Amino acid sequence: MSNTDVLAELARVLEERKQAAPESSYVASLYHKGLNKILEKVGEECTETLLAAKDADISGQTDDLVYETADLWFHTLVMLSHFNVPPERIIDELARRFNVSGHAEKAARQPSTPSPSAE
Repeated sequence: MSNTDVLAELARVLEERKQAAPESSYVASLYHKGLNKILEKVGEECTETLLAAKDADISGQTDDLVYETADLWFHTLVMLSHFNVPPERIIDELARRFNVSGHAEKAARQPSTPSPSAE
């Protein structure tokens, strides 16, 4: 199964879980508990990923970093699914940014405000 197939299949399963009884699956229980619980899980997994990265920096071992990043991505996909945003939208946005300077992309998103030194 290709990486995009994994994302497509996961997106399909996440959509199915929206209609499932909360006791039938972990994801269904997250949807049932609502956005705040989903966001709490994203934040928790983000923190765990950051800690795993710090540990990997010291130990050189990246297994926990990969595991925690998978958890973070999974819960982020649940959050996106809550808003009916398919993973393809994120892939499309990343593709749009390809070969675009990160500085230029960020500047295009921010409103232009005069700097204090320009006055």
